[in-house]
Amino acid sequence: MNQPLAIGIDVGGSALKCGLVAEDGSLLLSFSEPLEKKEGEAGIIEQIVSCITQAESTANSYNGVVCGVGIGFPGIVENNIVIGGADNLPGFEDLPLGALLETKTGHNILLDNDANMMGMGEWIYGAAKGCSDIVFLTVGTGIGGALVINNQLYGGYKNRGTELGHIIIRHEGTPCSCGSRGCFEVYASVTALIDRYQLLAEEAPESADGKYIMERYWQEDPAAIKAMNYHLDHMAAGIAGYINIFSPEMIVIGGGISEAGDFYIRALRERVKNLAMPATSGQTTLMAAALGNKAGVQGCAAKVFRSPAVHPVINFL
Repeated sequence: MNQPLAIGIDVGGSALKCGLVAEDGSLLLSFSEPLEKKEGEAGIIEQIVSCITQAESTANSYNGVVCGVGIGFPGIVENNIVIGGADNLPGFEDLPLGALLETKTGHNILLDNDANMMGMGEWIYGAAKGCSDIVFLTVGTGIGGALVINNQLYGGYKNRGTELGHIIIRHEGTPCSCGSRGCFEVYASVTALIDRYQLLAEEAPESADGKYIMERYWQEDPAAIKAMNYHLDHMAAGIAGYINIFSPEMIVIGGGISEAGDFYIRALRERVKNLAMPATSGQTTLMAAALGNKAGVQGCAAKVFRSPAVHPVINFL
């Protein structure tokens, strides 16, 4: 009997990741390529189709059959329609992308927001496997995230919500790219960490990134220490707010900075413990993400495997 396989595609602002995934989460094929923006919306769609074809051609060698394609896409996604794509992607406004891809490939297409799919990957296959209530945060250029509530991925009404980087933590604070002021990501993203370091350091190189600041931190550079403490304090403030609202079983921190070492998660735990209400935080565990940059691809595959089209009679709750 052919084993069921899923194709997962994670569309980012600059790259497209694709994988052929078994039902246990194993990546049988994984590749990434730069996102082709020159041809605009149509070119990106054809690139997605090409990746699906490439992944599908590998399925036979694993005695498998592709039962669907999951796609994580930046922006607002509702019922397989991209309502509004990311600012750095051309087009993709009120586009029935799922239907277009089904016509072009013949596969069942399941489309959702990219941060939701990363969160789903960590929930089904990663750090939060087996948990019922999760807050997932991905910390990078900005802050994105996903919520799982009572074993259900939650996106708010019409999937417009869970903009976790845009809770306001400082009234009339620093302007944010979303148009508001004082948002969580303005103070706690890696971009904010870099900006803070460059402000504090006497001779900060323009090329300074999160990795460079961590290296300087371990070399006891005063500017790096101050910038990192500022980052950790604001991260903890946002996380404590989520705990007080949702009292999740687990908080999962993803993004490259979560791989900075055990000290990073320990420092967050200590700060969060001092900020969150004891009644809401007593059952919450704070963990680093486990899947790295493959979380989106594996989450997309998980969405396929959990769909009624694949398992119509299995209750996953």
